Amino acid sequence: MIDKTMNGITNIAGGLAGAVALNILHESIKHLDHNAPRVDLVGEEALTKIAKGVGVQPLQGNALYAATLAGDILSNALYYSLIGMGKKKHLLLRGAGYGLVAGAGALTLTKPMGLSDAPVTRTDKTKILTVAWYLFGGLVTALTIKELRKHLK
Repeated sequence: MIDKTMNGITNIAGGLAGAVALNILHESIKHLDHNAPRVDLVGEEALTKIAKGVGVQPLQGNALYAATLAGDILSNALYYSLIGMGKKKHLLLRGAGYGLVAGAGALTLTKPMGLSDAPVTRTDKTKILTVAWYLFGGLVTALTIKELRKHLK
């Protein structure tokens, strides 16, 4: 029971590390490169659309930004924590796979969800960076889980 609990905590910690690393990268580069992906804009559009759909006044300005950032970190942490499930031998491969799938999802799921894909598909460079950043988050997660497991033995 303790081993499963520790694995769960380790997986969540790794997922959180990957999500935070992804967001630090995103928030840093978006101010430096106009071709950088703007996943934050997609998130803000989604939160606004959800609020309107349930009849609630949408957040605006800094409140919308903060809620989007918190939601992004939480959802990515939970998603990335799944990387820790399965055989230890394939941890880095799973990290890369989950990252690539998340990046591909960011490129292809916006339109079917009724959201603008322009913030992540504006240019070929934007598309490549979108996938690369989610790949980065998946690899940070896998490496964090691997290190945490080493120290918990």
